[in-house]
Amino acid sequence: MAGYAILSDIHGNLYALEAVARDIAAFEVEGIILLGDLIDYGMQSNEVVEYLQDRLGYKIFCNIWGNHERAIMLSDFQRFSSKRGEESARHTAGALTDRTKYYLDKEMRHEGSYAFSLDGLNCLAVHGSAEDVYWKSVFPDALCGDYREYDLVFSGHSHYPHVFTKFYDTNDKAMRNRHAVMFVNPGSVGQPRNHNPHAQYMIFDSVDRSVNIRCVPYDVEAAMKLFDGLSVDVFYRDRLLKGI
Repeated sequence: MAGYAILSDIHGNLYALEAVARDIAAFEVEGIILLGDLIDYGMQSNEVVEYLQDRLGYKIFCNIWGNHERAIMLSDFQRFSSKRGEESARHTAGALTDRTKYYLDKEMRHEGSYAFSLDGLNCLAVHGSAEDVYWKSVFPDALCGDYREYDLVFSGHSHYPHVFTKFYDTNDKAMRNRHAVMFVNPGSVGQPRNHNPHAQYMIFDSVDRSVNIRCVPYDVEAAMKLFDGLSVDVFYRDRLLKGI
């Protein structure tokens, strides 16, 4: 097995990240692929980054900005879909430590996407999609881009997990003139929205190209208690309970 843990959208939820890290320990993994949005919405953005720096204990193969890193680091809050989202990002921007900001700037790729090779597979990691790397998601019925040059596409942003394959036409008789591209979205560690409140991530095995979808219970109530009801809209607290 050549396993890799795929994590996205931790969103300042250390309780969820710690539970995921404990779960990963049960598997043989080569390292971690991070798909962005480590910060914001949750109350522990600094703590999440410190955990990744000091306690995670795995090699990070990919670490790309999400829309929240970009908005906060560039002070560009125009594209949030709601006032409460913008207000949350502004609050988080003011709460980040110098150490956290240094990590976001120096240890993460600013591009929001990263093309790389993984055990012979041509891969794309993108927070959103090829059409809009920060703000537009890949869905099975709306790919938002052309991915025919890749074997595997890791994406996040939507907070909805998926695994599916798209076939592109190609001039390769040996493969019946089709090229298969596998799409993997691990869902969200810290703010799931698929009506499952558990912290969600995936283990990808590059040898047999299998995916293990993981849904890990964590102390949701403890994470909710950190919200003061003032600095960030309680909407982001209450949605944790039902994964919505």
